[in-house]
Amino acid sequence: MLTKRIIPCLDIKNGRTVKGVNFVNLQDAGDPVELAELYASAGADELVFLDISATEEKRKTLADLVYRVAEKVNIPFTVGGGIRSVEDVDGLLQNGADKVSVNSSAVKNPELINELVGKFGSQCIVVAIDAKQVDGSWKVHLVGGKVPTEIDLFEWAQEVEKRGAGEILFTSMDHDGTKSGFANKALKKLSEELHIPIIASGGAGEPHHFADTFIKGKADAALAASVFHFKEIDITDLKKELRKEGIPIRL
Repeated sequence: MLTKRIIPCLDIKNGRTVKGVNFVNLQDAGDPVELAELYASAGADELVFLDISATEEKRKTLADLVYRVAEKVNIPFTVGGGIRSVEDVDGLLQNGADKVSVNSSAVKNPELINELVGKFGSQCIVVAIDAKQVDGSWKVHLVGGKVPTEIDLFEWAQEVEKRGAGEILFTSMDHDGTKSGFANKALKKLSEELHIPIIASGGAGEPHHFADTFIKGKADAALAASVFHFKEIDITDLKKELRKEGIPIRL
């Protein structure tokens, strides 16, 4: 069995790490370069760096910040936000990113996934999906969760896989920042319907939430932000706890 991964997420706005609840009410959480270095040394398996206002502000991800973060870490590092083209991805990979995450641009132009996979390989391409429940169905939202669509989460995830993406990063907007646990029913369905890894995002508050998403949600990786940024959960302690519960994890 593949080891499960713990992934701190650095949401970036104006060069600082921020964290909110349900995608709003953002608080400053520190310097992204310092946090990245801290998490790498604390045993994080990977990092995700999302420039959360890049799409809304119609600009490209902060490549110079990517370069500075990449200089300090020795673990895989995914970058997302405002990516629209092969050129955007090429620049980020050259600046030190290991993978890139596309979201709104992939929904608007699904062929972009094929282009990026064809150029860089599926192992480099993560598709992020932000969704919330609307009248009992999970619907995809764009532009940092601000623009609702009628697109079904599970149908879109299946299309993403068919187009060659290497991983899906699913964030439940209903759970984001609530610290009430991950959207395990939806995650379980995604994991059972797809063959590519699913990263769970949105809702981490307690160590047992991570165990739950690996066992009940069948997630391959769990991503969290505020519980790590504000030192509510220590990554090393978390991983030891998960190992005790029989979850395959790298210490």
